[in-house]
Formats: sequence, structure tokens, C-alpha cells
Amino acid sequence: MNNHKHLRGAWLRHGVAALSLVTTLASAPAFAQSATTAAEPETIVVTGTMFRRTNTETPSPVTVLTSESLIKAGITTASDAIRSISADGAGSIGSGFQSGFSAGGSAVSLRGLGVSSTLVLVDGLRSANFPLNDDGHNAYVDLNSIPFSLIDKIEVLKDGASSSYGADAIGGVVNLKLKKQFNGVAGNAESGISERGDGRYSRLSATVGFGDYQNEGWNFYVNGEYQYNGRISNASRGFPYNTQDLTSIGGLDKNADDSSMTRNVPTAYVVRTSQSDLNNPLSGGINASDGKTAQYTALGLANCAGGTFTASNGTGCKYDLVNQYRQIAPLQERYSVNGRLSFRVSDSIEGYITGSWSHSYVSINGTPSAIRATQPFGGSPSLASSSPGIVLPVYVCSSGVNCATAADRQLNTTNNPYASAYANDPTNGAARIYYMFGDIPAGSERTNDVYRFTSGLNGKIGESTDWRVEGVYARDNLKLTQHGLLNIANLMKAINTGSYNFANPSANSAAVRNFIAPDRTTPSYSEMYGVDASMTRALFDLPGGKAQVAIGGQIRAEKLENRNQNAALDTYGLTTASAYGQHTVSAAYFEIDAPVARVLDTNFSGRFDHYSEGYSKFSPKIGVKFTPIKALAFRGTYSEGFRAPTFAESGPRSQYAGFVSTTPPAGFVDQHGGAAANNSYNNVYNLGRGSVGNPNLKPENSRSFTLGMIAQPTRWLSFTADYYNIKKSNLIVSGPLAGKAVDAYFSATNLAAAQAAVAAVGPGYSVNSVDSVDPLYPDALPRVLIINVPYVNANYSVTSGLDFSATAKVNLPHDIKWTSRLEATYVIRYDLNNNGTLQRYAGTFGPYDLSSGNGTPRIRGNWQNTLEIGQLSLSLTTYYVGRIKETAADQASTDTSCAQNLYKTGDKFCYVSPFINNDFNATLKINDRMTVYGIVKNLFDAKAPVAPAAYSSAPNFLTTWHYAGLVGREFRAGVNIKM
Repeated sequence: MNNHKHLRGAWLRHGVAALSLVTTLASAPAFAQSATTAAEPETIVVTGTMFRRTNTETPSPVTVLTSESLIKAGITTASDAIRSISADGAGSIGSGFQSGFSAGGSAVSLRGLGVSSTLVLVDGLRSANFPLNDDGHNAYVDLNSIPFSLIDKIEVLKDGASSSYGADAIGGVVNLKLKKQFNGVAGNAESGISERGDGRYSRLSATVGFGDYQNEGWNFYVNGEYQYNGRISNASRGFPYNTQDLTSIGGLDKNADDSSMTRNVPTAYVVRTSQSDLNNPLSGGINASDGKTAQYTALGLANCAGGTFTASNGTGCKYDLVNQYRQIAPLQERYSVNGRLSFRVSDSIEGYITGSWSHSYVSINGTPSAIRATQPFGGSPSLASSSPGIVLPVYVCSSGVNCATAADRQLNTTNNPYASAYANDPTNGAARIYYMFGDIPAGSERTNDVYRFTSGLNGKIGESTDWRVEGVYARDNLKLTQHGLLNIANLMKAINTGSYNFANPSANSAAVRNFIAPDRTTPSYSEMYGVDASMTRALFDLPGGKAQVAIGGQIRAEKLENRNQNAALDTYGLTTASAYGQHTVSAAYFEIDAPVARVLDTNFSGRFDHYSEGYSKFSPKIGVKFTPIKALAFRGTYSEGFRAPTFAESGPRSQYAGFVSTTPPAGFVDQHGGAAANNSYNNVYNLGRGSVGNPNLKPENSRSFTLGMIAQPTRWLSFTADYYNIKKSNLIVSGPLAGKAVDAYFSATNLAAAQAAVAAVGPGYSVNSVDSVDPLYPDALPRVLIINVPYVNANYSVTSGLDFSATAKVNLPHDIKWTSRLEATYVIRYDLNNNGTLQRYAGTFGPYDLSSGNGTPRIRGNWQNTLEIGQLSLSLTTYYVGRIKETAADQASTDTSCAQNLYKTGDKFCYVSPFINNDFNATLKINDRMTVYGIVKNLFDAKAPVAPAAYSSAPNFLTTWHYAGLVGREFRAGVNIKM
């Protein structure tokens, strides 16, 4: 069948029960909202229910972020708005994240269940997923593709909603509601910069609309938006964010680049060894020819900009590569164009057509490529330049083939200091080399274009029946260009011809550099389209109001081509992760609302989904709200849901290899000289887990319930409290026993025993590749580089916690108004039960892999206080993240005591301190047409707390939770104009 023809898909704009109050950055209680608007009832549809109603207080907890509240908080992107919610947990992806597959993308992870378990809608309709899967397998909608200037409000349903929306709504639903009509001209201009002079920020937007919808029956508007965020380097923020050497504060020195001659740094280090195949630089000997006492030679030692060091085996150049190359924030540039036509067909039928294009460009600077690297995942171990080791030959020639006997052969004296002495014995005069190509800039550029078109008709039949038909098409095109990665064959030829100068890299031509590391550009895309139809009808009167029923149907098609960037296995350091798949999903759903008494409202809903892969799921939900008195209501829900396997997890053509920072255990360190030896082989390194898609996976199942209360004891004060509990079973995980496999490997004394021990962990576990042997201890166990692990349906996880919110609106003397809104989430429990082994994550760095080493803080909250003094508004928004323990039960040991501190220092550095950040915003309304404002982000210049156990790509800090503390104080100013 044609990839597009006959495949249709769909959307629903409906919901299941929601309580809301127009809040700012918090789930301000809807109970108070209804009290203030009761005099002018307005029918609305709240996310989670299909019914239009005047009362927004339905059984499910909903956070509502309005455009007004976001402005007061100084928030200017959909990503920052949604991720500010306290329910956003482990696995959340911020725009500053740049070290993984999702670099440049942004996503929310409600309840910490992962981005694949949070459904993101735009005006109640799905959109295409970001073409690259987070961590190689999680699917999500990129929040950066959504135009912020068009957002009217954002509704976040913090409750399971598969009964209404189908798959992926286990953790909750985010529904971004855009402006329906606009008449006139509006514009915004904003600019800013960090206190340290970098991170330049600019934002421009304009909206032009025509047509009086109420009187003329039509309206059309077009919107344009532009945003720029400048680059921020680690070096600009100084200690401890620019180094892995924390000895000055009692930590470890994990930077061996200033003390070891066996490190890949921009100065080449060589030692004499053998070469078994003079045509193949990858056939170098395992050991230095002169044994453990062999002296290494630094090529170009006189050019050491950072000074030199002297070790027992030679003198080298001091480097701190984090300070020299890493960046905290990439350069980002985004612009979009959006349009909407709303029209009235008749007195009872309305319609709309929308179209949007969003363009995002992200430029990331990386650390240059190392000459010693493992083979690409899936490639032959013979391609590895780390094992047995890459060498520079004695002879070079123009062809690079048989140079030892070629007519134009030349001694390789430029790069190999042993060449002259071994002219007659080239097999024993090779130079084993450690080097990083500092003259070849590394990094990536990501260009993402999202196209989205929707249309719909809705109307009434008589006074009691509403109907709706909507269609959507969305496509996300991603072009990823990688810079500075080494082409294996070209590198070998450059070595054999001597065309690359390792002794003086500045002498290399652009042509030579481009030959060794040509740019690699890979296009990928995701696509979805469909149609949704629903009908609601009021049935009969019950003691509490009208009974209502709704039915609907949906069909949608989804496709993904996340192409393998390294399909030819010809490039070092380039991922082979890929995902392919397409399916059609058809669904039927219903909802019944029965206010059986004036104080008791009940809601029932259900949905049946069928996937073309061959599985089906029915998802039920029930909600109850009990209001014994006007000032107090109780609510509760029970629901079942599911998450369908992503194409990356289930596609037979899909594969993934992810790498996690790993510190070898004490027993391994002892085999390699002990901690006192300062052997770089014992330092932290990246250990890979490789997986392939499993078409036999089953969907994840969930059951969840919430219990809560809404109270408004006085006219000016309201608050909510909700308990949530979610259980996910048949979890789709990659290598749940990976920790045991790593332990099994390192517990062995030799390679054969280690391979057998890993295989004994379970089906699908095996050693894929190992590092070259330690040149100082060649008989010891080598490091494992990649362990093969399976995608499987594991046992189950359970998460539970408490949500709190409160809103106070107080009129003060002299016509001053004070509004205070508070929101907080406390995670009681987040456990994974894996084949009887319990892993506890709450308050720790677990789940380490899912959260990119950022963990699960127990407490998150925000508190906004606003004073309105005439035309002047002053707002202070405070954000809080609780302390996090630097242990992780999914890493090696389920013990989460400080004895298992991932930083290997026991009690010291066992906890990451709490983080408090304040944003200040002042807005002055000049007149009805102009408003000016100023924003100070991170008002008190709070510093991100030290987190030594974080990923090595984000040394000593947590990007997800403490990003504001890395950027520091920022100043912004802007103007809004309306005509």
C-alpha cells in the first residue's frame, strides 16, 4: 500500500473532567475561578472532557497557565511554561540539553514517567513527533515548534486520560490552546543578555487579523514569530562548571588530561610499538616495545598553551577539555508563520482552517574527535582504533599502500620520531599514538521544520446536540549535520600518506581536514494525519443537572523514518541509532456525565484503540466530584491506560546504542595499579548499551487514581490538595539488568570469564566490544565498551505523590491588589520492580538513564506574588527544587545509601543541595496600545549546586533542574503594542 494513501488519522477535542482556576505557573484552584465568574457563565471545554459546560470543576486535577500569568512570570516559550509545572519530573528535556539524541528539542515528562507517557496536544489535536527519539527510543512532540505568541492558555491534565485520547496519556495531557480569532495589529519586541555579557536573547512577534467574527461571520489572522538565544560556554561560568577536577573542594580529580601520557588530547603522544600489518594502522601492538618503563614522546611539546606536566613515562601538555570546548547553552534560532481562518457556515455551523510552519536551528559545539575510538555499534571489532591500537608507520608514500617497499617511500619523520632508527625494521618502529584533532572543529547543526495543517466543522442539531469533525496533517522534517567526526578509511589513508601533520596541526590544510572529517548530513522525518468525529447530547434532567452523553471515532496514521547516520559503519563516534515504522490507529470512544445529585457529579468514559500491528486496548475511566457545601469539594478518579511501543522500540529495522558515564569499581581499579597509581585507565568513561527493535513487545499498561479536595474558605483564598498513584506494568525497557551485567563483567578476572558472566545474566545480554588493554597492565581485565541488552516488557513501576496549590487575591489600601499563587509537588514514591528486584528512585539520581543523570527530586514548587499598583504590575516568581541524593538504584546497586554514592566518595558529595531561583518582572501599561516591561531572571544570581555525579557531558551540574543557576542573572526588556 502507498505510504500515504488511504491512511487517515485524527484528533479529538474533548476531555475528561477537569478542575481549573486561571492561575499562573501553578495549578491555582478552579474552585476559586468559578466563584469569581459565576455572574457571567461561559461555556467551555476543559482538557479531559468532551462536554461544554459553565462549571470547570470536574473530577480531574488540571493546571491552567494563562497568557497573562505567563507574561507576569517573564516566560516567553511554550517549553519553559510547561516545564515550570511542579508535576514535570524525571526525563524532562530542556532546551539547554545538548548531549543526546534530543539535543535542540524540548519535552515534558509528567509524573516522571518519561516523555513517551505524556501526550501533547495543540487545540486538542495531536501533532507529529520529533524525528529523533529521546534516549534512542522515547517519542515526543517538540515544544519548541509551538508559537508562544499565539498561546491563549495551556491546560495540563495531571491525570491518566487514555479513555479520551488513547495511547501515551498515562502521566497526563498537555493541551496548548491557541487564539481562535484576532482583529487588529499586535506586536512584541524583546531583547536581553546575561550579566556576564553572553547568552544574547531576542524575540519578535507580530499578529495581523481581519474580520469581525461576531458580526460578519469570519475572521482571518496571520502571525509571525522570531527568537534567538546565544551561546554560553562552560569556560565563561568558571569553577565548578568548567572542569572535572574538584580537588580544591575536597572532591576527586577526574581530569587526567593534565597528568597522563595515555590520553587523547590536542597534543599527540606517541610510544614505540610493533605493527603486524604495515598497510593497516589499526594493527598496532598491544604493548609499548620497551615495556612498562617506556617513555612517551609529545609531538609539538613547545606549543603547550596551558603549561606542561612531567609523569613517570614522559612530559606532556596540560589540558582541561571541559573548559576548552564544552558549552552550557547552544546557539538557537527559531521562527514561525501561522495563520487561521474562522468562518460561520450558518447559524448552527462553524468552521476553521489553520496552517503553520515552524523552523528551528540549533548549533552545538562539541569536543573534537579522538584518534583512539571504538568501532561503530554493529561494526567489526577490527575497525576499532583503540584495540589493539592505532599507530603511525615508519614509511609513508603517495598511494598509502605498501609504503615500506614503494618507489616513492619516505621516512615518516614528521610524525614518527622512531622512523629513522627503525628504517630497516619497520614492523618494530611504529608509533602508538594518543591524540585529539583539536584543529578540526566538532559539533552539530540541527535544522527542524514542522508543518501543520488542521481544519474542522462543528455545529448544533437542535438545542441539545453538538457535533464536531476535525482533520489534521503534520510533518516534522529534521536535517542533522555532524562536524568533525572521523571517516575511518580516510583517516587510515591520511596516516599512510603522511598528509596529516600530527606534530604541528596548524600546518594542515582545510582540504586535509575535510578529507579526514567530512561533514555528515542525515535527513529524517515523522508524519501523522487523521480525522476525528464526535457528538455530544444532553439527555434528561437529573437532580444535579442534565445527564449528557458523547460518542466519537478516530482514525490516524503515523510514520517515522529516523535514518541511520552511520549506515555504512564508516565513521568513528557517529551513532547508528535508527527507527523506522508506520501504522494506522482506529478508535471509538464515549463519555457519560451524570450529576446524580446537586452535591454529586459522576463521569464515565472509555475508549477502544486498535493498532495495525495487531493489538487492541480498551481504556476506562470514572470520575466523581462531591460538593457537600459551596466552599468545599472532594474529587477522585480511577483510570486505566496504555503506552504503545514506539517505532524505535518495536521496529525490526530499529537499533540504538546509548552510552552512560561509568566509573570502574574498586576491584577493577586494583587490577590496574590501584587508586594511588593515578592510572587514566581507571577514570570515568562512557559505557554503551546496544539494543535492536523487538516487534514482539506488548503495550505498557497503567492504572491510576487520584483523590483530592478543593476548598475556598474565604472569598479571597482557595486551595487544592491531590494525591496521585500510578502503576505501569509491562514496562518497555532497554536492558533492565544492565547494571547486573556491568557488575558481572567487572567482577571477573579475565575477558573470557567476563563474557561468560555477562551472558549468564539473561537472554539478550552479551559483551559487544571491549577496550584495548591497559598498556601499563596488559594482563589485567580490559574495560568493557558496549554490552548488548534486549528491549523487553519488564515488571512494573509505581509512582505516587501529593500536589498542592493555593491562590490568594487580596485588595490592599490605595487600590493596590496582591495576588499570591503557590504550587508544589511532593513525590512519595517512584519504584521500579524488576523481576523481584526493587529499585527506589524518589529523591535520588534514579532513574539515571531515563533522566540523563538528573534524577527525581522529591519536591518541586513555584510561588508567584504580584502587586498591581494602578498601571504598574510587579511580580516575583520563586522556583524551588529539593535536594537530590547522588545514588541511583538502576546503576550497579539497588542500595541507595551514601555508601553507593555514584561519585565514589561516600558521605561527601552524597547530596545535591536544594536550589532556589527567583525571576522578577515589572510591567507598565503606558496606554491602551502600549505596554513596556523589564525582566530580571535569576534575580539574586543563584548558582547551580554542585552535582559531581551528573553526566560527564554536563560536569557537576543538572541541566534539567538547575539551568537558571548556570546561566546566572539575565536582563530583558520589551514592549507590547496593540492597535
